[in-house]
Amino acid sequence: MNAATSMDALVDTAWLATHLNAPDIRVVDASWYLPGSGRDPRAEHAAGHIPGAVYFDIDEIADQDSPLPHMLPSPEKFSSRVRRLGLGDGVRIVVYDSGSWMASARVWWMFRVFGHEDVAVLDGGLARWRAEGRPLDDHGTPPRERHFTARMNTLLLRDLDQVMANLADRRDQIVDVRGPGRFDGGEAELRPGVRSGHIPGSVNLPYGAMIAEDGGLKSTDDIRAAIATAGIDLDRPIVTSCGSGVSAAVTALALHRIGRPDVAVYDGSWTEWGSRDDTPIETGS
Repeated sequence: MNAATSMDALVDTAWLATHLNAPDIRVVDASWYLPGSGRDPRAEHAAGHIPGAVYFDIDEIADQDSPLPHMLPSPEKFSSRVRRLGLGDGVRIVVYDSGSWMASARVWWMFRVFGHEDVAVLDGGLARWRAEGRPLDDHGTPPRERHFTARMNTLLLRDLDQVMANLADRRDQIVDVRGPGRFDGGEAELRPGVRSGHIPGSVNLPYGAMIAEDGGLKSTDDIRAAIATAGIDLDRPIVTSCGSGVSAAVTALALHRIGRPDVAVYDGSWTEWGSRDDTPIETGS
């Protein structure tokens, strides 16, 4: 997109470069990597980030009392942490990451869960920004605190009990965005002690199907085609799920782009479901 409004979920690099110094724009680096990657996103941020960007750590701005990774924090903790980052009421937030969309989409979803709709993801992320030769900064600028009013939107969130209840009435369509090997149970899970397979009745649509070859989000026509091929009904409620509630937000973002801003994410996702002994599992496609 070459322009942005409060309803856009995506902005391009040219738009951000033009508006980078606008007083109501805040940029967030949400870079994060899967366990075992050997990479340190916070150190990488310090070494080079989009000018003015603050670092958002999804493992710290989380419920750290939960045994599950990066679960949503309380509204009070979220408000406290983002306020310190200068992210709050009256600003438009643009989120990017240095990976494959996962964390930036997760942070986009988190802000919306806590009632801040004026948030977008940078199409192509840091990789596209770098490829275009745009400026990077290695200086940290202490942000000025800004009040954040949390207004919890529980419609964008599902928990274990809700997904369990859905096994009976199948009101929600559960869209599992992991790869097909993990979905059908033929491929081992990344985390020890987590069983393989999928939530009964769920459909598989890997989140990578939402990403174009150039690293940007696919066109709305291509997104619609992928959704149709997977057998997902856009007229019914949709809940996305993944390994630990991160890449599920990519598909929620893509669905937002085609007119479904109400898609929920199962926060615990497969790490929660697959690690329990009281949750049924299906295997095969």
